[in-house]
Amino acid sequence: MSDLLAITGARIFDSATWHDDAALLIEFGYVAGIAPASEIPANAERVTLDGGMIVPGFIDLQVNGGGGILFNNDTSLDAIRTICAAHAQFGTTALLPTLITDTAEVNEKAIAAGLAAEQARVPGFIGLHLEGPHLSLARKGTHDPALIRPIDDSDLARLKRAAETLPNLICTVAAETATPQQIAVLSEAGAVVSIGHSDADYTTAMAAFEAGATMSTHLFNAMSQMGNREPGVVGATLDNPKAFAGLIADGIHVHPASIGAALRAKRGPGKIFLVTDAMSQTGTDIQTLTLNGRTITRADGALRLADGTLAGADLDMIDAVNFMVDTIGLDFDEVLRMASLYPAEAMGIEATYGTLQRGAVGSFAHLSDDRQVKATWIDGVEVFHA
Repeated sequence: MSDLLAITGARIFDSATWHDDAALLIEFGYVAGIAPASEIPANAERVTLDGGMIVPGFIDLQVNGGGGILFNNDTSLDAIRTICAAHAQFGTTALLPTLITDTAEVNEKAIAAGLAAEQARVPGFIGLHLEGPHLSLARKGTHDPALIRPIDDSDLARLKRAAETLPNLICTVAAETATPQQIAVLSEAGAVVSIGHSDADYTTAMAAFEAGATMSTHLFNAMSQMGNREPGVVGATLDNPKAFAGLIADGIHVHPASIGAALRAKRGPGKIFLVTDAMSQTGTDIQTLTLNGRTITRADGALRLADGTLAGADLDMIDAVNFMVDTIGLDFDEVLRMASLYPAEAMGIEATYGTLQRGAVGSFAHLSDDRQVKATWIDGVEVFHA
């Protein structure tokens, strides 16, 4: 068996250009190039697909669970394996298991599980997202208010160690809860600091970005909104050129008109990218789940607490992609970048993720012509086949 794979039979999108009648070459798990079908190396092992499209694997930076597992309820290596495998069914080839507001002990366990997943090379695992507990009570959303608190010295030391040892780490904090000095410490340690669950005004949010924050968590949701005299966190995110922002594109968390306005308003190079904010139901028929002792019900495309508060999303990446194309009317190529290249850029890993250009990881989704996932490959290995 050759170490060089030549995958043919489908159009190929490398994140910038479409290639027809070509082969995606993968060697030792990495993209070796895209060659015309007539120039496939003789020593390559050929894999012929049945039409459709090869696109860069989706990257999801906010995944609370999947496959029946909620990361807060099971902070283990096996849980991370299950979550990654569940999302691979929907074209996701890289993700950050996300721990929402919890105790210091659960945070320690989550970080230990992340380190174990990195050592075990779990397919699809690229780091962690710690969303809280250093948030605003005024914008708590589904986070348990009894567990929300400011950062103390032990928290800062824990997060700094995690940033220095995990392959990638997002820390979601409120701009008014974490000081600029604390944000700077985390950023300098290698964490991507994201502003979320924040009721901060524009000036405070911009100060957080100036201190080193480079992202906002689920744009529009659980943050101060844009007003005529006070732009809030939403306005600061759209106005700050270095701020990236995750977006839950299900038509429930954010109105389509607001999505369109944000896309037109966003100053770059920071961009808006897609996240699922998925819970344990992804890849299952689960109808109820539990978080911090509270019941979440799955109905009508949404997950809600008993009082109606949205609690994560009933969404996967291929559905988010199709929503952006079919409902928002965005160009398909751009939507693919929102699901792959832009989250990679937000994490600073675009040299090897979010693209199928030479030197990138050989991770891709094989889509049908009607944009459904037929197969998913991670590091040159097929991990899901419909």
